[in-house]
Amino acid sequence: MKIAILSRNSRLYSTRRLVEAARERGHVVRVLDPLRCYVRIAPGTVAVRYKGKEVRDIDAAIPRIGSTSTFYGTAVLRQLEMMGVYTPNPSDAVLRARDKLRCLQILAAQGIDMPVTVFGDNPDDTADVLALLGDPPHVIKLNEGSQGTGVVLAEKRSASQSVIEAFRGLYANFLVQEFIAEAKGSDLRCFVVGGKVVAAMRRDANPGDFRANLHRGGSAEAATLSAEEKRIAVRAAGALGLGIAGVDLLRSNRGPLLLEVNASPGLEGIEAATGVDVAGAIIELLRTRTAGSPAEAGSGTKRIVRKASLTATQK
Repeated sequence: MKIAILSRNSRLYSTRRLVEAARERGHVVRVLDPLRCYVRIAPGTVAVRYKGKEVRDIDAAIPRIGSTSTFYGTAVLRQLEMMGVYTPNPSDAVLRARDKLRCLQILAAQGIDMPVTVFGDNPDDTADVLALLGDPPHVIKLNEGSQGTGVVLAEKRSASQSVIEAFRGLYANFLVQEFIAEAKGSDLRCFVVGGKVVAAMRRDANPGDFRANLHRGGSAEAATLSAEEKRIAVRAAGALGLGIAGVDLLRSNRGPLLLEVNASPGLEGIEAATGVDVAGAIIELLRTRTAGSPAEAGSGTKRIVRKASLTATQK
């Protein structure tokens, strides 16, 4: 199997682990910076080039597209999809997950419980928008933030209004959610691969913080999920069309609540906390889904010829 990993940095832990897992299983893998890919769009032709060479004979692509390169990265991924390349996370699914508001709208329509969320654009409506949410504290977050950035806890209504005014002054898209106090700064990261939760960890925020993200200095340990938590995680990933997803849940007095879904979840924290070979599970998903593809089928001689061609065109 020939795998392309769309990543801006080949030295990142998650990218390196995927490369290692693929090569350990005998696959050919190459990291492609999506911002160095370029495409030709014309009737009857679909082409992607990378650093002057044609990208071809790829069986599967793993998108590791950051929030700063969403538009261009998903355009490149879409082009690969048009070439018949399998991806566990299609471009439209990545876009659905990256937009927090759209993501929550889709999942709420599926009946998945979550913290009450409100949004509004006009400053004249701010008081009524907050009234729809209820009493503070309120969590205010940027619509396309990641790793805990752009997330603010406002403990008074006046503070909520001030933060909202500041975000509007920056022309930022944001949403406001109820604060789940009983979670006590902890959440669950459920790693879904191919419709199954393959690993889960509980993340705890630093003292004085409410964000449990590891990039914000939080700690993590392996977690045992209830059947309901597993069901919600799998349903959420499936509803968005993601074969690989990091689904974040909160444990509340009314049961598990969905916090958000990540289409490019990091591997370092989950593998360290659980000891699970998550990268290997991802590669195995690709292998099962591409079995019988043209590059995988055929004689051993054809496989060798194809691998030589890949090496020659991507040096």
